[in-house]
Amino acid sequence: MIDNTINDTSRIKDARYLSKVIKADEAAALIPHKSQIGFSGFVGAGSPLYVPIAIANRAQKLHAAGNEYKISIYSGASTDVDLDGILAKANCVEFRTPFNTDPSMRGRINSGETRYLDVHLSSLAWQVECGYFGDMDFAVIEISGITEDGKLIPTTSVGNNQAWLNAAKKVILELNINQPKELEGFHDIYVQAKPPFREPIPLKTARDRIGTPYMSVDFDKVVAVVLSSTDDRLNSFTPLDEVSIAIGDNVAKFFAAEEAAGRLPKGKLLPLQSGIGNVANAVLAALSKAGYKGLECYSEVIQDGMLDLVKDGTVDLASASALSLSPTAVEEFRKNVDFYKEHIILRPQEISNSPELVRRLGVVAMNGMLEADIYGNINSTNVMGTQMMNGIGGSGDFARNGYLSLFLTPSVAKGGAISAIVPFVSHIDHTEHDTMVVVTEYGYADLRGCSPRQRAQKMIAIAHPDYRDMLQDYFDRACAQPKPGHTPHILSEALSWHDRFNKTGSMKK
Repeated sequence: MIDNTINDTSRIKDARYLSKVIKADEAAALIPHKSQIGFSGFVGAGSPLYVPIAIANRAQKLHAAGNEYKISIYSGASTDVDLDGILAKANCVEFRTPFNTDPSMRGRINSGETRYLDVHLSSLAWQVECGYFGDMDFAVIEISGITEDGKLIPTTSVGNNQAWLNAAKKVILELNINQPKELEGFHDIYVQAKPPFREPIPLKTARDRIGTPYMSVDFDKVVAVVLSSTDDRLNSFTPLDEVSIAIGDNVAKFFAAEEAAGRLPKGKLLPLQSGIGNVANAVLAALSKAGYKGLECYSEVIQDGMLDLVKDGTVDLASASALSLSPTAVEEFRKNVDFYKEHIILRPQEISNSPELVRRLGVVAMNGMLEADIYGNINSTNVMGTQMMNGIGGSGDFARNGYLSLFLTPSVAKGGAISAIVPFVSHIDHTEHDTMVVVTEYGYADLRGCSPRQRAQKMIAIAHPDYRDMLQDYFDRACAQPKPGHTPHILSEALSWHDRFNKTGSMKK
């Protein structure tokens, strides 16, 4: 709901911007049909909400009058129900990239009504700036303040904000007075030049600051400043259960084995990247339980589990692009924001997800997945091979380039009707070449140095017991063919499990 009574301009320290202050519906009226818009927002944090609501209202009125109105949406990652959701329901999104979690938008994407481009999160900013998608007409960016010299103070995410401010012809700023003033100083905004003038990123450790705490914008491009007062999308994570705790414990066991073998520094590991959800939180909890202290994280998102580890000293420094917190964690963050400022840095996703930095810093990548096959290929995006779930996100940035690449999953889904380990994945996002370790509640499969046939036996060993015999039977019969080849498959059966699920509601025979 838009509050048009907000008139607090105290956070606008540069008087030039006062003349730009208008209401959300007036700002929306500036955006014509077929506009390409870069919105701020990353995993629900830092999304402008008043302007998207006003755009949706305008679109519905235009549609009712028989006029077409469509826009294209570029973001950092997922946004908010009052951005992706409300615009999808208004049926005004022609194109969406690079990541989405909203159910309404997902429905439009899977029906073909909205064209969707799934892009590695480290790549989209430079692709836009280099003109891959044509001109960006507008940037709509949430901020928490404007300094005396016209610099912009970001909020709880950085994402692609600076790239959109640079690329867009016109800029609308949504100043959220509900964001803590203490956010000033959390951020490290570093801008890369376009090729061939790009230079090495001068970041040597996760704790380095190489840029400025502020975003910059050409004042002449700013056409509106909209005052708002909204909360970030609050994420409610599933509580830890036996399965997620077991997965976390198995990751901790793997790390202990790597330390014993001399492949990880004892007690310190290497910079950690962790995905989102209860499994990721369980892994972080397991690291605390194992007694680690002073760890560094180089990730894209800081969620509840990482905030807990910062508080108890398990993690000393966490670098990311955004916060993704539950209501309880938001309250904790706001209460102790000055403490967290000493231990958290928020960066542009071109930097937080930079393949070059991930490889050079030796990041340990830990990501979720939908399914893996017996040879280590990973499907992160398409349910049953066709229905887009969310997108690849940053998993590819980290998995391809990490010092270690772990994929984590419960062994079954849908009450056991779906096995997370199958003969052949129905869609491939990460090939076997990028998969080092797969972890379920039944253990971990270390696939490094293994041939495909060796990989298969390790993967079958960590599958759910209900499916192990089925997987072993498939593999044995594939190997028994006259010409089984390097990677044995029975092509007529490779996707039969998915076909059976679509027909009967279960992968089980």
